[in-house]
Amino acid sequence: MEHLKFAKHLRQRMTESETRLWRHLRAHRLNGEKFRRQQPIGPYVVDFVHFGARLIVEADGGQHNDAPGDERRDAWLRAQGFRVLRFWNNEIMNNLEGVLVSVMAAVNEVAVEVPLSPEVPLSPGTRSAPHDRLCTAGRLRRREALKSWLHAHLPCGIYLIYT
Repeated sequence: MEHLKFAKHLRQRMTESETRLWRHLRAHRLNGEKFRRQQPIGPYVVDFVHFGARLIVEADGGQHNDAPGDERRDAWLRAQGFRVLRFWNNEIMNNLEGVLVSVMAAVNEVAVEVPLSPEVPLSPGTRSAPHDRLCTAGRLRRREALKSWLHAHLPCGIYLIYT
């Protein structure tokens, strides 16, 4: 129970950069994706998490500079199947659009890599194409949603690098 109280304490006292990032991640505002803030996962409390994409987003200040505890924490989280993105507070404050594009691209990338079913052995002489094993319709929906979000939030033409 102490872990939950600590997470609640962190939610009530978020840093300025966490608050700024949360404004864009909360309530499905980032292209309809659901994030949680200050979420307990195992022995740790992460800043933001997208459980569907198994993605953790961390806003780091100076106290995280080369911290060995962060390396252990990230290794444990990766072992649980999460991908960890870390952004410095000044990155969030000075380049929020770039941070959001990186987060959205990571959500899109992780979500696309989910196989529909176990691989079926192919007959001799045939090659497997990765796109055949992935949910093509889901990938296309996510790609179109990403393009739509990028088009709405970035100057015209920049989003073409993601198509």
